[in-house]
Amino acid sequence: MLVTVIGLLRFGFSLVFGITVSFLFAGIESTRKNRLATGLICILFLFVQTVSWWLLGLDLTSKLYPIIIHLPLIIIFSLYYKRPWHISIVSVFSGYLCCQAPRWFGYLTGAALNSTLADHIFYITALFLFYYFLKKYVSASVRQLMEMSTKSCLFVGGVPFFYYVFDYTTTIYTDVLYRGTKWAVQFMPSTISIFYFAFVILYYAETQKQASLQRERDMLDAQFRLAQSEFASLRKLQQNAVSYRHDMRHHFALLQGMAAKGNLDEIKEYLQTAQSDIDAITPIRFCENETVNLILSAFATKAKQAKIMLTLDANLPDSLPFSDTELCSLLSNALENAIHACEKITDRKERNIKLRMYSKNTKLCIDIRNSYQIEPTFFQDLPVSKEQGHGFGTKSMAHIVEKHGGVFHFYVKDGWFIFQATI
Repeated sequence: MLVTVIGLLRFGFSLVFGITVSFLFAGIESTRKNRLATGLICILFLFVQTVSWWLLGLDLTSKLYPIIIHLPLIIIFSLYYKRPWHISIVSVFSGYLCCQAPRWFGYLTGAALNSTLADHIFYITALFLFYYFLKKYVSASVRQLMEMSTKSCLFVGGVPFFYYVFDYTTTIYTDVLYRGTKWAVQFMPSTISIFYFAFVILYYAETQKQASLQRERDMLDAQFRLAQSEFASLRKLQQNAVSYRHDMRHHFALLQGMAAKGNLDEIKEYLQTAQSDIDAITPIRFCENETVNLILSAFATKAKQAKIMLTLDANLPDSLPFSDTELCSLLSNALENAIHACEKITDRKERNIKLRMYSKNTKLCIDIRNSYQIEPTFFQDLPVSKEQGHGFGTKSMAHIVEKHGGVFHFYVKDGWFIFQATI
């Protein structure tokens, strides 16, 4: 009698365990309302299971489980809790699979003690321990994998699905497994080995993808730090110009002394040196925006040194809705790429860069185009470079534009490589 009662309790605990684990995997939020709903669902299914067992017997009830328990639970997850169908299905199959470890633990203990009662008691005990383990260490990871993508969810559900079909086919609807049929005995080990190797392949591919993304993030961070450093250098250059202008009275005093002595040649030589120093540190003024002036002035010098014709048309207000480092990174990457492309052109007369910037309806409009020797290639609308360490500048530009809700376009037309953006 005691064994029968404990066996019935085992049947009930197994149902509650499978339902609550399925809730964990399905990602049902643990609110007071949901906990209450979970309790009511467990009571409802216990009632259905008990009635079925009372009227139809244990064997037939086990065979009807997919219809009276599993399918309704999937429907509840999908329609009431608004979980995707594939996540609902995989959650229920996974909950069913999780019942097998406590079952094995009970069988092992029962066989060791030669006691059916011990089997039931240790099975129920294992359910509580295993539920704690799943909730604390496993469920969060399973949820993240299932919600990552449909492909990931189906992969996670592969082993639970095949086990579900295998278990019902070979132990519940038939006794093929217990008769030792070879294909049945070898089915699950083969399935697990296949999914193991598939997991290794997919995991390796995913880690390589993550490593590649991390390298790109590191390179973009390096680009941004370089822009900050470059802007700091430009700012220092401007400060030097201010200091030089401040010291003009000292230069005038020295020139007056030379004039008093009649040293005309020394005056000419000094003025020539002073003029060169001033030209070297004084940014050219292109527009009202100080940051843009500093950047364009620096690249005008670089273009001149590289024998490139740089045409600049900047009509911008004093302030723009960007940080100085973002603006520096955007323009520096664009102009650096343009100069790099023009330097490859053999005929120096064909080296041309044109930049036009203006503000319209509170939007910054940019058009930068350059001639080129080798026509660029594109991937996902971004130009790509085969040179080591290149190709991250355009990604940084795209990131800055998208960050501020703007649009951009890289394309080739009439011998020009063109970058246009509206931010």
